[in-house]
Amino acid sequence: MCGITGLIDFSHQNNRSELESVIIKMTARLNHRGPDDTGVWVDEHFPAAFGHRRLSIIDLSTEGRQPMVSSDGRYVLVYNGEIYNYKDLRKELISSGHGFRGHSDTEVMLAAFCQWGIEKSLKRFNGMFAFGLWDRFEKKVYLSRDRFGEKPLYYGWMGKKFIFASELKALVAHPEFNKPVDRNVLSLFLKYNYIPAPYSIYEGIKKLSASVMLTVSGHEDDQQPFKYWDLKNIAQENTLKRGINNEQEQIDALDALLKDAVGKRMVSDVPLGAFLSGGIDSSLIVSQMQAQSTCPVKTVTIGFNESFSNEAKAAKKIAAYLGTDHYEYYVGPSEMLDVIPGLPRLYDEPFADSSQIPTYLVSKIARQRVTVCLSGDGGDEFFCGYNHYLWGKKIWDRIGWIHPALRRSIGKIITSIPPGLLNTFLRSFQRFIPAQLSQNPLGDVLHKLAEIISCKTPTDLYTNMVTQWKNPETVVIDNGTIGNGHGYLQTCPQLDDYTHMMMYMDMVSYLSDDILAKVDRASMGVSLEVRVPYLDHRIAEFSWRIPLSMKIRDNKGKWLLRQVLKRYLPADLIDQSKTGFSIPLDVWLRGPLKDWAESLLSREMLKNGGFFYPEPIRKKWNEHISGMRNWQNYLWSILMFQAWLNASR
Repeated sequence: MCGITGLIDFSHQNNRSELESVIIKMTARLNHRGPDDTGVWVDEHFPAAFGHRRLSIIDLSTEGRQPMVSSDGRYVLVYNGEIYNYKDLRKELISSGHGFRGHSDTEVMLAAFCQWGIEKSLKRFNGMFAFGLWDRFEKKVYLSRDRFGEKPLYYGWMGKKFIFASELKALVAHPEFNKPVDRNVLSLFLKYNYIPAPYSIYEGIKKLSASVMLTVSGHEDDQQPFKYWDLKNIAQENTLKRGINNEQEQIDALDALLKDAVGKRMVSDVPLGAFLSGGIDSSLIVSQMQAQSTCPVKTVTIGFNESFSNEAKAAKKIAAYLGTDHYEYYVGPSEMLDVIPGLPRLYDEPFADSSQIPTYLVSKIARQRVTVCLSGDGGDEFFCGYNHYLWGKKIWDRIGWIHPALRRSIGKIITSIPPGLLNTFLRSFQRFIPAQLSQNPLGDVLHKLAEIISCKTPTDLYTNMVTQWKNPETVVIDNGTIGNGHGYLQTCPQLDDYTHMMMYMDMVSYLSDDILAKVDRASMGVSLEVRVPYLDHRIAEFSWRIPLSMKIRDNKGKWLLRQVLKRYLPADLIDQSKTGFSIPLDVWLRGPLKDWAESLLSREMLKNGGFFYPEPIRKKWNEHISGMRNWQNYLWSILMFQAWLNASR
């Protein structure tokens, strides 16, 4: 795992020594992504320069150093990631006459580009990657990112100078960088708590979308993006072909496919382990790792001293049954709170998924024992693990037949009653509400239901469920129009079920721009490589071939995963409750974080920042600290931007 940078000066204004000085400065900002080695390459005949920070995983020798030049001298590659099928590709390339100096996947990638071309090679790679490739013959640079966006890549222009890097902090280090904050993108951030690709927080700087190859040959207008793998087509084609499947055959098929994906991700020249939460996804990954290992697999879990979220006990039981070399570490509120000041530096642009805190801590603990960790991310999106998959369709089935005008009227009646008044009136009924629904005041719940009732279409319902600030233009000063920020909402494929539609939209948005961004920054912040077996594209394609009945059954998601896991664990360990990486953010904002939050949300601070209208934010803050409403997610996005803004100035 690594950090990469690149600079191509199509204006020919910089000489070789100037380019080298700049690229060294940019690359140094990514030391945390690659503490083991550094490399810089500058073209002798054209103002192009690449930089690389190396976290040595495969081929620890100098033969694996980057930037790396192809054997024929045509291509120069700087790359972040792992190609898991590189050994198979290497054998095929050797049979075609290619020779290799070392044993790195980087060298295999370069040989593949020479043998098959860039596009065909991308379709053959099974891995996670982001790379910059310089064609010295045609004077073109190619950027590309893996199918689901596990590894990040940002790029942009400064006049005729094209720059790219793994993280924004490397671009900001360029001496001519002066990009302002994009207020339209800030509005998107308030909607989703993350910034969706292809946007970044800065005007003129973009985030390369997942499964895209971009060709640049001298001017911004010459950029040619190309999608080499399209989940939309895969979803549509398999929806049309999907029929009745033999359940036992599909259990066997998924078991074999996942076992191969896990096995490929266990190849490492450094210590390797896994995150074990006690849930279905990570338990299956660890089970298959242990089944393929000759020694106990190193597993890591963090526990919480509070009762709000503690899966460590469940994980410990599973580790004992499987015989892993298990390590658990309990953290308290003070340790989690200590992480918060470093979040702006860690995430590099505003990011407000509060599970970023425990994700960083578990990565930090894991790095003390291993350099590579496997995780269970992706299982929820591919096999129906989220709650909204279970009740989203039920809600629409119950309200969709009602005329939209009538639904909007009902919603207006409910929202016309202040939540505080509703809370007071309904407080006596709180004991009749299920615990998982009673975390928020009942007035908040009813207002949320009013929003849902008012939705015009199934897509509107989904958008309502996944957004926070519904009208960010009321909060962001000089906000323009950028729509919902997700092109997939306009181009969503025709699928056979509303649940599958929600799954698709999560796969192409939330998974890449929230979950994977969170894991990448948290893990690379401590120089830990995280590999995700469920994101093997063969498993994604498999998930679209099976019917919904193999994903949801008896009002439970992940049916097929559960059947595979039964081959490795007894039923009583499979059906343990799972809470996820939740933290009591609402309570903390009223308690230990109150002074910190107040300093960032003060009228003076908001006014001096120049990005927000203070009044709507102050209103939510006052309602929250009084206990009248729970605005934790709304406030957290504002706080993360304010903290980032302070750190970036």
